[in-house]
Amino acid sequence: MKTKTWIWIAGVLVAGSAAAAAWMIQPAIAPIQPPSPNDFTSDSIARGARVVAQGDCMVCHTAAGGAPYAGSLPLRTPFGTIYTTNITPDTATGIGNWSLAAFTRALRHGVARDGHLLYPAFPYIHYTRMSSADISDAYAYLMTRTPVVSRAPDNDLLLPLRFRPMLAGWNLLYLRPGPLQDDPTQSQEWNRGRYLVDGAGHCASCHSTLDPIGGERSPAFSGGNIDGWDAPALTALLQTPKPWNRDQLAHYLRHGWSPEHGAAAGPMGPVAHSLSQVPEADTNAIATYIMSLQKPATNPAPAAASTSTDAARVQQGAILFAGACASCHGTAAPMMAAGGRPSLALSSAVTGDKPDNLIQIVLNGVPWAHPEPTTFMPPFSAVLTDTQIASIAAYVRADIGKRPAWSDVEQRATKIRKENQQ
Repeated sequence: MKTKTWIWIAGVLVAGSAAAAAWMIQPAIAPIQPPSPNDFTSDSIARGARVVAQGDCMVCHTAAGGAPYAGSLPLRTPFGTIYTTNITPDTATGIGNWSLAAFTRALRHGVARDGHLLYPAFPYIHYTRMSSADISDAYAYLMTRTPVVSRAPDNDLLLPLRFRPMLAGWNLLYLRPGPLQDDPTQSQEWNRGRYLVDGAGHCASCHSTLDPIGGERSPAFSGGNIDGWDAPALTALLQTPKPWNRDQLAHYLRHGWSPEHGAAAGPMGPVAHSLSQVPEADTNAIATYIMSLQKPATNPAPAAASTSTDAARVQQGAILFAGACASCHGTAAPMMAAGGRPSLALSSAVTGDKPDNLIQIVLNGVPWAHPEPTTFMPPFSAVLTDTQIASIAAYVRADIGKRPAWSDVEQRATKIRKENQQ
């Protein structure tokens, strides 16, 4: 690990020792008998479903092939792997004996019912901004799910980080407990959007750069990385080849694609699916708030002159594209004329600063994860070599995207493939 990271960790340990008296000895909250579904009103449960969808809770708390909300999904971090917990109302392995007070403390302060500190992969620094009413409704929804016996594997973290009390120092640096207050100078829709983005939606967790100890750097929404995918800067939507507007963004959030920009893939795909289940007013509000954060539009960079090596790779990529991709993505392909599908020239995976997302999409495809009509693409990891993927990327970037060439694409493809396999 880099020396700078260890310095940061040492600083947090010092800060943690100063806060130990307040944070290390967190009292347990007494367990309760599991509440009956009849203890909650149908209206509260329905509102809770909306809150849980806003927070995309099922995605992180559901392992591949596992029961909804039963946890055990591995989350890769720079510090090791954290496995998500079971949030079904099972009393032995889930939250069945948690009171509303215990549930609220976890979301507001990052403390479990038994008093241990939670790792901030659970984004309580954002959930703390939720209203008490929304937290109560989310509790009602989760406590009326089907109980599942499922205990998460032990986390696999660097040795110093296995000592949970040191999280006290992290909380001193980054946790500001309490619900978000409206800005009276802004519209009701803007305030609703900010509440959803900064609270349950925790958008900055993925779309911000993290410092060496996992805290969100300022300014927020300047772009980040999650599970090997680049999360684009949410403040630069006017700087794309075709600038976004509020209606386009709202449509993308709700449907997972935009005719003018592209389709959601990677970690954003499940987010869009969750947002498809909330009222349209919510996605409109999120779009209104995010568009208010935009930096002024700039002219896109012109394509750089190609070297002979680039030209050869682009030519090879054109041949591979014609055989593997053009039947769906060529301008004359039938699917391009159906449903107003966007050109690859408008996709952020093609126009972005890094080739990572395009590589991920080619390797993994876009799974057909839901029964309703959605974006789908088969994976090519078993069909194309890293060299071939690099050639296709070079062709798409130069000939379709009209953007300067990426560097070290083949090396990135090799590294990403290896990370995905791990």
